[in-house]
Amino acid sequence: MNKRKKRVRRLYKYHKKYNFHLLNKISRILSWLLPGLVIKRWMLTSAIGFLTSLLGLSIWTNLSPLYWFTEIFFGLLTGLTKILPVSVLGPLIFVIGIILIGIGQNRSINSIQKALVPEKNTFLVDALRVKSKLNRGPNIVAIGGGTGLSTLLKGLKNYSGNITAIVTVSDDGGSSGILRKQLGVQPPGDIRNCLAALSNEEPTLTRLFQYRFSGGSGLEGHSFGNLFLSALTTITGSLEKAVQASSKVLAVQGQVLPATNIDVMLWAELEDGEKIFGESKISKSKKLISRIGYLPENPSALPSALESIKEADLIVLGPGSLYTSLLPNLLVPEIVDALLQSNAPKIYISNLMTQPGETDGLDVYQHIKAIEKQLSNFGVNTRIFNSILSQIQFEKSPLVDYYESRGAEPVQCNKEKLLSEGYYVLQAPLYSKRITPTLRHDPRRLARAVMFIYRKLKKLN
Repeated sequence: MNKRKKRVRRLYKYHKKYNFHLLNKISRILSWLLPGLVIKRWMLTSAIGFLTSLLGLSIWTNLSPLYWFTEIFFGLLTGLTKILPVSVLGPLIFVIGIILIGIGQNRSINSIQKALVPEKNTFLVDALRVKSKLNRGPNIVAIGGGTGLSTLLKGLKNYSGNITAIVTVSDDGGSSGILRKQLGVQPPGDIRNCLAALSNEEPTLTRLFQYRFSGGSGLEGHSFGNLFLSALTTITGSLEKAVQASSKVLAVQGQVLPATNIDVMLWAELEDGEKIFGESKISKSKKLISRIGYLPENPSALPSALESIKEADLIVLGPGSLYTSLLPNLLVPEIVDALLQSNAPKIYISNLMTQPGETDGLDVYQHIKAIEKQLSNFGVNTRIFNSILSQIQFEKSPLVDYYESRGAEPVQCNKEKLLSEGYYVLQAPLYSKRITPTLRHDPRRLARAVMFIYRKLKKLN
């Protein structure tokens, strides 16, 4: 009796599992009929084209093939009706036709699946639906550098496949600085991080790109991606071409562009009149910064970067170090001119914490005024960034206390003051709730807030 029960249970589980897989397959096939894939219309067009070609061929041959086909078809049907009654023959042929269509579609889809989406857990229709959705996303230009920009890109790539990251290239410290001095190439570090953030390639390849050597003569401290980009820059003749080649390897969703192809050095003038040369020295300075600039002055921008700004539906600045990641991009006059001419919404994203020695005591209002002051040095007195995204009041935590013990503090947002001056302000929870050694923006939260502002401003306009 027990054996019989076990057998029944096994049969029940088998049928349940089989029915589930069958229903799942049917739903996958039916999902091809959902709107947005841009496939059905072209399959219908092909079918109409095939029938039209047959009609044209028949007319061309005085309808002879059509008559022959009709006679054969009706002769076959007449013969079959003599064997089986119409009530049986009709449904039988109909079912056979449906089965053949199902088998044909299933086999053809599986073949395409293996070629285009080899991952076992990913279905072609789902991949196409996501790709189609991302392709319809807005043209987004994100400007900045450092970890802040790469964090933003990780989140934004879930909303659009039309992303352009414009990255500062003034880094002269660490691995980037060494490669810059020894090989005479532009610093690849920030660009490498952005490429990895926008990559759709398998995680292993992305981790390889970000891998940093911990030993080896001459290799210690260098990341594989930095060496790869530097080598490609030497081979192709420019960082822009090297980035394009790397984008293909990593299957980057969008594009990453340096702010300029000119080898530039960042300098800063402090409040006491002292000048400091080099981004790494500026970031280590403990004095307030008055203004910054490039050597050589007024470097040219990449035409592709200017074109991206021109076609942008949304432009975002930040998050990132005010004087070493954000403002350096605005030291390129052509980029500033393109921003002024663009009618796209422009959002400034505030940092979570102040940076000791660089933005001590500055709130969101003072950050945005520092940007406008820097632009006024070039004769630009028109406000560029009218929308501001900031973190809501921080809850007390050991991590916040740790940052405060090291001289940093939460960037406060005087919303009423900003609103009174005509800024659109959104405060939202932007930091990651995961326990981490550093206080960072959460990519998904950050991107969600940015897209909320974009949709809000789009409705208002």
